Amino acid sequence: MQGSRTYSRTKSLNRLHTVLGWTRHSYYLLSGFLLTLFLMGYIWWPLAKDYLSYIDWHASWWLYMDWLLLGIFLFMSLLIMAGADLRVDARIILVGLIGGLVIESWGTQTNLWFYYTAERPPLWIIPAWPIASLSIDRLVRFLQKSAPQLDHKVFKITYWLVFPVFYALMIAFVRPTLDKSLTLCALGLVTFFILTPTNHRLAVLTFVAGAGLGYFLELWGTTRECWTYYTFQTPPLFAVLAHGMAAVAFWRSALLMSWIFNKFKLSRKSIPSNALTGD
Repeated sequence: MQGSRTYSRTKSLNRLHTVLGWTRHSYYLLSGFLLTLFLMGYIWWPLAKDYLSYIDWHASWWLYMDWLLLGIFLFMSLLIMAGADLRVDARIILVGLIGGLVIESWGTQTNLWFYYTAERPPLWIIPAWPIASLSIDRLVRFLQKSAPQLDHKVFKITYWLVFPVFYALMIAFVRPTLDKSLTLCALGLVTFFILTPTNHRLAVLTFVAGAGLGYFLELWGTTRECWTYYTFQTPPLFAVLAHGMAAVAFWRSALLMSWIFNKFKLSRKSIPSNALTGD
């Protein structure tokens, strides 16, 4: 009887894993995510302590909890576990870390936005970028499966409607810093990514996924005054859509990284083994 219950429980668990798309790597990613949160809380304990001080644990503490933040963390935790594959996700994490550092450095150094800690940029925000990148990757996979199989022309037309509008919004938003080299570099990179589309359908879906997740991230950050834009909007439309553009840039960068890696592997295979060893 006990054996049949164990078998039934195992079968139900396997069915749940199949539905959610969890793999063995899913638990590695979740463990890494939780470890990152622990290290952030430990290293920047004064910030965490300051946040927790607003909660009255002797009264109705649940009224003081930031349910939006907890909901975002739970949602992203479940997303990154779906279809996890560290061989692919490692590149997404690396691009997210580098890209996040570049974006935060640009924004805080030019005073387009600033954090309540006045750091330019704060290192504790950087790990959020690869987590968001992984979440957006999972959302794009879902959209690819659920989005109608429209003709390629539909996505091509949508692409050339959406991205120029975003570019116009970007120029209007960053106008006060057009004399800054970092802003000019950012505009140059965005121009390059927009004018060299590799896949219109994936670009549009990635932009939608990034902007969708970005709305909730920006809503939380700006209304809690964790970060503030120079326009003092909570949040600015550009900031929300910029998450979509950042997602597209990260996706394209990951593709480039994969191409370089594959080229390197092929070049190594073409070299005789005795040439590598010197025999």
